Amino acid sequence: MLVSILCSLVVGAICGCIAGKLMGTGGTLLFNMILGVVGGIVGGVIFSLLGLSINNIIGSIICGVVGSCLVIFIGRKIKG
Repeated sequence: MLVSILCSLVVGAICGCIAGKLMGTGGTLLFNMILGVVGGIVGGVIFSLLGLSINNIIGSIICGVVGSCLVIFIGRKIKG
C-alpha cells in the first residue's frame, strides 16, 4: 500500500510538471504534485465518462496531464 501511494505521488509529480510546462505556469514541486494528483482524479473521471480505460503507466500519465491541464485552465478562468 505504501508503494502504491508513493507511485501515485511520483506519477502525480510528473503529470503536474508536464502540465505546468504545457500551460506555462511556474510552481514548486509540492504544487506540481498536488496539481498532478488532483489532475489525475479529474482526468480519471473524464476518461471514464468517455468510456476510455487506463491500463498502464503511460495511460496514467496522459490521463493525469489532461486532467491537470483542465484544472489549470478552469483555475485561470475562475481567477479571472
